[in-house]
Amino acid sequence: MNEEQRKGQLGNTHIDPKQKQTQTPTKDYSQYFDFSKAKMISEDDHKKVMRINGRDITIYDQPDYKEGKRRGKQETQVIRPEHVVPPELLQLGKGKKFLIRTYGCQMNTHDSENMAGLLTEMGFEATDVTEEADVILLNTCAIRENAENKVFGEIGHLKPLKLEKPELIIGVCGCMSQEESVVNRILQKHQHIDMVFGTHNIHRLPHLLRDAIFGKEMVVEVWSKEGDIVENMPRKREGKTLAWVNIMYGCDKFCTYCIVPYTRGKERSRLPEDIIEEVRDLARQGYKEITLLGQNVNAYGKDLKTGYGLGDLMDAIHKIDIPRVRFTTSHPRDFDDRLIEVLAQGGNLVEHIHLPVQHGSSDILKLMARKYTRESYLELAGKIKRAIPNASFTTDIIVGFPNETEEQFEETLSLMKEVEFDSAFTYIYSPREGTPAAKMQDNVPMDVKKKRLARLNELVNEISAKKNLAYQDQIVEVLVEGTSKKDDTVLAGRTRTNRTVNFRGPKSMIGQIVYVKITEAKTWSLNGEITETVEV
Repeated sequence: MNEEQRKGQLGNTHIDPKQKQTQTPTKDYSQYFDFSKAKMISEDDHKKVMRINGRDITIYDQPDYKEGKRRGKQETQVIRPEHVVPPELLQLGKGKKFLIRTYGCQMNTHDSENMAGLLTEMGFEATDVTEEADVILLNTCAIRENAENKVFGEIGHLKPLKLEKPELIIGVCGCMSQEESVVNRILQKHQHIDMVFGTHNIHRLPHLLRDAIFGKEMVVEVWSKEGDIVENMPRKREGKTLAWVNIMYGCDKFCTYCIVPYTRGKERSRLPEDIIEEVRDLARQGYKEITLLGQNVNAYGKDLKTGYGLGDLMDAIHKIDIPRVRFTTSHPRDFDDRLIEVLAQGGNLVEHIHLPVQHGSSDILKLMARKYTRESYLELAGKIKRAIPNASFTTDIIVGFPNETEEQFEETLSLMKEVEFDSAFTYIYSPREGTPAAKMQDNVPMDVKKKRLARLNELVNEISAKKNLAYQDQIVEVLVEGTSKKDDTVLAGRTRTNRTVNFRGPKSMIGQIVYVKITEAKTWSLNGEITETVEV
């Protein structure tokens, strides 16, 4: 694909040349970039101090899209610090409380567990009550504009609390912090924020927090170039049943609509021995299910250049005494035969494949730079289904991508029918600043996008209901994760195929694997009654 095709100027049919003059205006960020009133206080090789609207801001590093796009050939180092938290900061949080609000994907949840571990080691205690917190961190998501709007709404809501409680430290971190426009907007418009840091330097949280507390100024440190892999990070996991295990960081795919390669950096894999030891430790602690995480999880090992891939890692974990093992999220280009062969063994490797297709038209997939076709995706899906006949299939779909025609949308519907996905995450396309797709003409009207999404969801619900109906009167294995969000007297858990099951039983069953007979099959969940507990 050439640059004109990537920008949506060529490569797709049924475009009226006049449409090029009526491009939907992009979001105007210029109002956040006026630093004419900013005053430079000091500057050296390590940091600069600016004064904006009366507040001093210490800037160690700021995000830079050009730097974030570069993929250097230097090898990633594995760092194993004896103390991630310096000894002199171990009591910094004594008598104080922290609150972390997490937005976005499982990777953000994992990052929040690391931050909670660091803060706990520093003497802080966790709280769910906003008014009790001495430190509030917003761990943000940049994948869609709606997520970004939610965060800025929360930043606004916290301002009165900061005015009432000046000693409160508010930090913004995660993927949004890796965006130039976001950091500049905070510097200009949100002077009550005390810290801004990104996805690559979470281990630096103790140092940044110290500077924010004692310096009484805003501290900004966002690395555009990804750092090394830091092992030995303290971690405060949520619960004792499910655990996230990060096996790699970053993404090198550069899909034209996606901001992740810029916010998470290049692909870097943890060493197999470190991952396997972490899984063994979780098994010793009694965890029932682990999920291996990566932005592009089945690219694991490519950067290690040892020939050891995700299939080999899963084969090793298959032999560890832990009941369930999942992984997410996959890219179709990296789902190889070795991985399929290993997953077909079953055992603790569960029968659920999340394989985002994004669209049913090869032409749109090309504009998205997904680097596979409709035909190759269907071939892969068929290969997996033949090897694992009882596997459930889920996916992600985007509607209304620039230049999407009605015929191309119909191709998405026909793909859904052909694969018969058990469920799907569906989204309306919205441009993300800094991505190639943001330069394309967003020329599918919003009312058309909404109608297409409604039609797609109707089909997804129809297929999901049909798939769930096959579970009627069947006995399924359920890992009990907690109580239902709608009814605290009802237990909720998931099958091996990732279906939610609700049933009544004693809360002592939470964290156990039980057998449940399905009494009612709904579109998105199953209801049942307990039969017996499974010995694991």
